[in-house]
Amino acid sequence: MRVTKAQAQANREHIVETASVVFRERGFDGVGVADLMAAAGFTHGGFYKHFGSKADLMAEASAKSLEQSLIGVDALSVKDFIDVYVSRDHRDGRATGCTMAALCGDAARQSDDLKAAFAEGIERMLQTLGEKYPTGPDAAPGEARGKMIDLLAHAVGAIMLSRACPDDSALADEILAVCHAQMIASLPRRA
Repeated sequence: MRVTKAQAQANREHIVETASVVFRERGFDGVGVADLMAAAGFTHGGFYKHFGSKADLMAEASAKSLEQSLIGVDALSVKDFIDVYVSRDHRDGRATGCTMAALCGDAARQSDDLKAAFAEGIERMLQTLGEKYPTGPDAAPGEARGKMIDLLAHAVGAIMLSRACPDDSALADEILAVCHAQMIASLPRRA
């Protein structure tokens, strides 16, 4: 039975969505093409009908999950973003959490195409958060952007360090608590 173009596109989207979850959970090198296709409910042989290489899928899945990371962020204040992001729930939800916290370390060792997908996702997150950062009329140009780069790096780093500790480690929780408190204290009162 032949697959229609619409069904082939739906299958591709399903593979990309599945890969974005599996990559966040296990890392880029922690899963092979056969496992990715099995997780999506397809055979390994069909992979190359959709993608030229695993690297192509990694870039596309990363772009998709970085885009999904923005969903809901525009509805949050900067303080609310910190509360949600630098939390035990986010730390423990690796497969469904932020792609930056799950895969930035892996992305640093990958192709320029994958790095470009991350750079675009990071830029979009910075823009979204920067629009929410309250600055006064005498603020220096780029002040909000600088604050958001610091905040995002702090938030991602907090999750990465916490995840590097054993799940039941007091240090894992301490990292989150200290970083959260420092980030909140750094905000202007109206953030």
